[in-house]
Amino acid sequence: MRFPRPRTLLGIILLGLGMVTLPLLIAIGRATIQLDELVANSEAVVRKSIEVTEQNQRLSNNLKSLERNARSWVRVGEPDYLDLYRRGLTDLQVIGSSLLALPQDKITAGRLQVLIESALELQALLETDTADSADTLRRDSQVIGQFDFMNAAALDVDRGMRRLITAELNALEEEASSSQQNLAWQAAALIPGTLLLVVFFLFLVGRPMRQLDRAISELGQGHFTQPIDVSGPRDLATLGRQLEWLRQRLLESTEEKNKFLRHMSHELKTPLANIREGTELLIDGSVGDLDGQQKEVTGILRENGVKLQKLIENLLTFSDWQTQAVDLETSDFEIKPLVFSILGQHRLTISQLRIKLKLSVSPIQVRGDEGKIRLVLENLISNAIKFSPPGGTLFVAAQPEGKNLIIEVADSGPGVARDDRERIFEAFYQGKRPQGGHVGGTGIGLSVVSECVQAHGGTVELVQDGQWPGAHFRVSLPIPEAEVIPLVAHG
Repeated sequence: MRFPRPRTLLGIILLGLGMVTLPLLIAIGRATIQLDELVANSEAVVRKSIEVTEQNQRLSNNLKSLERNARSWVRVGEPDYLDLYRRGLTDLQVIGSSLLALPQDKITAGRLQVLIESALELQALLETDTADSADTLRRDSQVIGQFDFMNAAALDVDRGMRRLITAELNALEEEASSSQQNLAWQAAALIPGTLLLVVFFLFLVGRPMRQLDRAISELGQGHFTQPIDVSGPRDLATLGRQLEWLRQRLLESTEEKNKFLRHMSHELKTPLANIREGTELLIDGSVGDLDGQQKEVTGILRENGVKLQKLIENLLTFSDWQTQAVDLETSDFEIKPLVFSILGQHRLTISQLRIKLKLSVSPIQVRGDEGKIRLVLENLISNAIKFSPPGGTLFVAAQPEGKNLIIEVADSGPGVARDDRERIFEAFYQGKRPQGGHVGGTGIGLSVVSECVQAHGGTVELVQDGQWPGAHFRVSLPIPEAEVIPLVAHG
């Protein structure tokens, strides 16, 4: 037999609330019942105690009155005293009946019965005619002795009744202690039970919520390859299916975008290669000598052709990363010639802006993908040149540090705005600060830098509040097999 279970998140929450509160309500109900019983028992004991005290007080007063009337009758012989004794004896019997009606032990009941019988025997003695004064003295002594016995019996009755009340109070105290202990055990059992129920329902609801959170995080980070499968309540599962539909649409859109980027990049590379080849022929003088102005214009064409080629390579690299179709082609190469080659491509802009170079590049040989490392340096150096003010300073350093190669590129420009620092490495994010330069950026340069560095197992970071007023980037690349080969610098 399968028990029905809630299918929605609201149903699970209501069920969990009911299962958590039900034991608490049962415990409160039982505690209320036990408390009512204790209160009722306490009231009964208090009433009995008051009644016993009143009856014992009446018994004591009645015995004193009986003794006073009996001795007055013996000494004076006035019939009124005998009548008062008889009425007092009737009251004694009533008091005795009231006491006998209360719960008590056999000994106390026997002493009470003896007390009443002694009072009756004394009545018979008092109704006997007296002959002379000597007989009066003897009867007075008998009355005193009889009342001493009756007072002792009344004291035994009082003690017996008090013992009964004390026993009931002790029983009530034990009952209260037992109820308190039971309530404590119930509370001790409810706490872990409630916690287990809470943990169970948190797991029941938390698992699909974690699945949804993970799916949304992956979508937000642009990871669309992992299918989204949310199991749990019907409404959460429906939301999971909607996210899966959204993931498929985003994946299709990403694939179309990457396909477009690859197609356009390849279409642009062929005419750009022809333009660069023609520019190089003009600069080399293959088609005739150029004058000064012609050489300057040709140099500008070559420099912007290089920039455009870098933009196209960035687009291709970014597209390859998105499709996970990129591989590293590792080889041994020197980092210093690579840096100077890249700076040479920008010599015209550096000269026009009168940018001062501050270089600290060690002649070391490393192993890695030279094309990807070149792309990293080209993007960082071109950005630094782009944002450097006229007469500014460009800092480039490449030094070994332990088993890592540390590459630093910094400028004296305006730097990166604080609001942009968290997203500076996101694809197509260009920040709020307008960009300069002859060729507008695509916003993927630093994203390509991050992807290339991570592919080598390294890190790239924006150094904040460093020694340079502008942007300062630091790249850390692990050197495979810890091979750092310092080269001897020539010249």
